[in-house]
Amino acid sequence: MPSDLWSFTLDFYARPGVEQACLTLQAHGGNVCALLCGAWLDQLGVPFNPQRAQEIGQLATPWHDQVVGPLRALRTQWKAATATDVELGALRERLKGLELDAERELLVRLQRLTQDWTEQAALTPGAWLEALAGDAANKAPDALQVVRRAGEDLA
Repeated sequence: MPSDLWSFTLDFYARPGVEQACLTLQAHGGNVCALLCGAWLDQLGVPFNPQRAQEIGQLATPWHDQVVGPLRALRTQWKAATATDVELGALRERLKGLELDAERELLVRLQRLTQDWTEQAALTPGAWLEALAGDAANKAPDALQVVRRAGEDLA
């Protein structure tokens, strides 16, 4: 398993069903970067700590709301128009790359935040994932279960 959050995210997101599950959780208000950070912490065996989960939220939420979210909203808004506007389609693809860069930067920041958190046998496997899914866990429990199973398969 990759030790850095970005590499873990790329590998984990490519697992069967994880991408669609993450998109479903995102559609229900979940912050996918925070969720993937939770899956990573679970895999590392970092014991769950509610205060630290709050720290992750305090870092991830503003970055998502002020940077990633607006880029995604604009990219989504342009989708239909790109069917007839090739130039706008090219700009949309560049915007998509910028959105991915913003997500990567958030993951780098999350890794920096958590880098000194002690790894050991987690007392409650999946606790990070559950906590960082927030309300989306209740709205899309099947999607969260797909992500949880993908994490268990890595263990």
